Amino acid sequence: MATDWTADPRADLRVLQKDDWDPWYDNLLRAFGGVVETAEERALWRALSELDRFIGAWDGDAVVGTAGAFSFRMTVPGGAVVPTAGITAVSVAATHRRRGVLTSMMRRQLDDVRGWGEPLAVLTASEPAIYGRFGYAAASYEVSAEIDTARVSLSVPAGTDGVRLRYAEPADVLDACEAVYARVVTRRPGMLARHRPGWERLGLLDPESARDGASALQCVVAERDGEVVGYARFRTRMGWGVSGHDGTVALKELAGLDPAAEAALWRFLFGIDLMTTLQVRGRPVDEAWQHRVSDIRRCLPRLRDGLHLRLVDVGAALAARTYQAPVDVVVDVEDAFCPWNEGRWRLSGDPKGASCERTRDTPDLSLSVRELGAAYLGGVSLASLAAAGRVRELRQGAVQEAAVGFGSAVAPWLPHGF
Repeated sequence: MATDWTADPRADLRVLQKDDWDPWYDNLLRAFGGVVETAEERALWRALSELDRFIGAWDGDAVVGTAGAFSFRMTVPGGAVVPTAGITAVSVAATHRRRGVLTSMMRRQLDDVRGWGEPLAVLTASEPAIYGRFGYAAASYEVSAEIDTARVSLSVPAGTDGVRLRYAEPADVLDACEAVYARVVTRRPGMLARHRPGWERLGLLDPESARDGASALQCVVAERDGEVVGYARFRTRMGWGVSGHDGTVALKELAGLDPAAEAALWRFLFGIDLMTTLQVRGRPVDEAWQHRVSDIRRCLPRLRDGLHLRLVDVGAALAARTYQAPVDVVVDVEDAFCPWNEGRWRLSGDPKGASCERTRDTPDLSLSVRELGAAYLGGVSLASLAAAGRVRELRQGAVQEAAVGFGSAVAPWLPHGF
């Protein structure tokens, strides 16, 4: 039987130093299948890595575990942009599975996040089943589609024809595109403000390995009265069948300041010559294009989990967002992994603000920190969780009150990975 890593005298869990990064990153890549990255990709991720927030597990001289936490600012319901730890690069060497390495790193990491004063932690899960035991839950979902643009038409709102489109080199219009992103980031919960230099370049990465036979990255910007009001980044892949052209447009990123700007970009993507399929990945579940298409079935929409979220500080997290209807509820929270969150909290909030304080009052709801994380961004209903047996109603009507209050007018969405 393998030795418990946490009790092994050779075990070493520590914050990365500059010289640690390369072997640490090599171990990470091996754990994710040994994928080969370009020098540009590796250099960007090294530049983005905040070494004092990244940890490694060593067994002697060998790196056997990796984990990091980017310092993000994330939009929450109500539009506030809240300090959030972006958990990333989590791996355990195949030689050291089931020995407590992951649990030790998660323990250290959440203690650190609490010490940094960040009330939320988020991640994208390569294997969603892993993170529930550490208090994470899927808080946003995303839609992918394969749209048959040869048979599906797109309606557009008034004003679309007033939007001018032009091709541009992605790097040449980077600043203008980032200005658009910065204006839309507070409109949807789950979006990440790119407040640290370097993150804007993530959208320009264009390694050959990511193209799957498609073109280099292309960009079209939408303009009105000389101002950039939207952009789309995409690739095209030519194809020919027995009946003629059969090309594919692969959308990477799209943002617009208003419905007409967005619609102009979508109409462009639908109408590129020689292309018959528009491939869409990881878009918001309530995005307007789904209501503009003539036949949603021929778009083959598919749903999957997106952002996984954990409340590191229940009181601060619940007070940081607003609530779309008045709510005054006492929640009894279970959180074995972060016991400082356990106990009763009185949440009082409305569209203008909220408070969440410790209380000894009789609880109205009983749930774990996972359910609070799932519902936090407004994309998962507490009523749905109650129907699944994961929220217990202790006062009649409390689930309905809380479910309405926690909701969001727009679905949460994570715009890019990390």
